[in-house]
Amino acid sequence: MTPLRPETRTVHLPQPPVEHSRPITMPLYQTSGFVFDDPAVMAEAMGRPDGPFVYGRYSNPTVRSLEQAVSDLEGGAGAVATGSGMGAINTVLLGLLKPGDHLIAQKSLYGGTAAMLNDLVARFGVTVTHVPEHDPDALRAAVRPETRLVYLETISNPMTLVADLPAMCAAARELGLVSVVDNTFASPLLCRPIEHGADVVVHSTTKYLSGHTDVVGGLAVFATDELYKKVWHYAIELGASADPFAAWLTLRGLQTLALRMERHCSNARLLATRLAEHPAVSAVHWPGLPSHPSYEIAGKLLPDFGGVFSFDLAGGRAAGERFMSRVRLALLAPSLGGVETLTLHPATTSHRALNADELARHGIGEGTVRIAVGIEHPEDLWADIEQALA
Repeated sequence: MTPLRPETRTVHLPQPPVEHSRPITMPLYQTSGFVFDDPAVMAEAMGRPDGPFVYGRYSNPTVRSLEQAVSDLEGGAGAVATGSGMGAINTVLLGLLKPGDHLIAQKSLYGGTAAMLNDLVARFGVTVTHVPEHDPDALRAAVRPETRLVYLETISNPMTLVADLPAMCAAARELGLVSVVDNTFASPLLCRPIEHGADVVVHSTTKYLSGHTDVVGGLAVFATDELYKKVWHYAIELGASADPFAAWLTLRGLQTLALRMERHCSNARLLATRLAEHPAVSAVHWPGLPSHPSYEIAGKLLPDFGGVFSFDLAGGRAAGERFMSRVRLALLAPSLGGVETLTLHPATTSHRALNADELARHGIGEGTVRIAVGIEHPEDLWADIEQALA
């Protein structure tokens, strides 16, 4: 049979076998543990991520179905689902780093990730060097004997810079470093970083994968079985496991991912293009615009450019606050990737833990507004934005 395309694989999800027939949709196994008849089988199962189900912190049929589905979409050897996106990032970094290690991260990062890296520096003596997301030579120049890991985002939050994954991951592999890529903003429908050389891919499943603003979850996918098993053992010790009900909701949302991403991207294109021409806006940050610094890289790496963008208001912080108090259809709320359009002010919300210098390094200004575009009719969204800018 010809290999299925991602749009089809999101509909036909993996399920544990059932005798003689099977349910059309994955059932919810809302149980904390499983009963055994043979103590030896139980003991052996507790040491394997792919064995019989034992305890909810180790695995669960519904959770494993989600892990297998996203691992399949990303082209990985295995995946670990967690209770949040930050749970996935922490599980990977804490599972692969030790005190005294050095990691290289791109300059523009999600605020929660940037704050967590600062915490690694303060509490565990891990050192961090920041480099541009498109510059493998800067990565090579930053390497030290104690360097272990490179951290990238396919599309950065909130400035939507696109990492040159083929070049950066190739440099990391050449140097013997593990490359970790946050693929949340792209989803496996727009990018599969393992195909470009990444070793680990992380997602906040809260966002596009679940897609309905009713789940908090995370997931890490591993290119090799060795890395998968290493981090799985740490994950069960950390206790960041996903809840079965959250996994079940994410599986349900995953089946419409292809349709939703198409609408997210087309809506973002219309809004970003019109905002770029609006007199109240000084800059629009969406990689589908020729003016964006990642436009060429994005055109080579991505089939479309995502449903999130940010823009700078000419009036600075006062204009940003006024805009957010005036929008009605675009809701003032955190997160992204749901069916509804959300807007926020990164400097005081998603990146509030960063000081002025760090905000400047990320390219975030006082008048920067981020919009996570939903699937509403684009003209209704534009009418709301236009009246808020008036």
